[in-house]
Amino acid sequence: MLRTINFMGVRNFAFGVTVFLTLLALFSWFHKGLNYGLDFTGGTLIELTYEKPADVTLVRSELVKAGYHEAIVQSFGATTDLLVRMPGEDPQLGHQVAEALQKVGGDNPAQVKRVEFVGPQVGEELRDQGGLGMLMALGGILIYLAFRFQWKFAVGAIVSLIHDVIVTVGILSFFQITFDLTVLAAVLAIIGYSLNDTIVVFDRVRENFRVLRKASLIENINISTTQTLLRTMATSISTLLAIVALLFFGGDNLWGFSIALFVGVLAGTYSSIYIANVVLIWLNLNSEDLIPTVSTEKEVDERP
Repeated sequence: MLRTINFMGVRNFAFGVTVFLTLLALFSWFHKGLNYGLDFTGGTLIELTYEKPADVTLVRSELVKAGYHEAIVQSFGATTDLLVRMPGEDPQLGHQVAEALQKVGGDNPAQVKRVEFVGPQVGEELRDQGGLGMLMALGGILIYLAFRFQWKFAVGAIVSLIHDVIVTVGILSFFQITFDLTVLAAVLAIIGYSLNDTIVVFDRVRENFRVLRKASLIENINISTTQTLLRTMATSISTLLAIVALLFFGGDNLWGFSIALFVGVLAGTYSSIYIANVVLIWLNLNSEDLIPTVSTEKEVDERP
């Protein structure tokens, strides 16, 4: 039989760590702010095609020599296609960059397929819609868990998810990692991952209320968390291995995405144990909360 680990024995210390990390993340978020990418700030997008496979490093160095130090160069589709992103509010900037690349093309000249300018207003709308989508996701999760489990479980899950998002975004802000649409997608993926981890523990806690009738809530949580620990560790480690592969082999384009996922998976694994469960203790969850309300009817004594 698996030895029960006393996870909740250090819950006060874990709470202190949680408060410290959350406050530090919020301070960085509001003090430094986020390093928004072109998707949110606006800028110019240039799609180029070459006769031969293009060298991303060479193109990037050519742009730096031409004075465009903030240009982002990435492969796009085939090996002969490149995508160049640049900040700036000048609609003619794209054509100027394209002309500079065509002049230094040598035996592999560049041909411009399209030039698009995204204004700051469009970027601001994307940022607002992304934040609104995140809030709607959290609201939907709260409603689902309140019906699927019980409102105390829903509160615990939402608090842990908010912690995961704040810590992840705070670290991105502290290191000034570019926050673009791919990073926003990673944050939304973190919400789904952390929620899944939390629901597995919650479901076992609920089931153990029926099996361990004499156990206290803390004992129930320790036993339930221990029973799901192997599953949690296997899922987290396998996910982190895939993310590490993206960090090393995904290139610059997936760097922010990978960092956000890496931090989010670690925060989600921690919060499913030491935040979601602790909230259940604070709210004093008991077996009566899980008993459905049954309407009683008066029995009518019918006599012949």
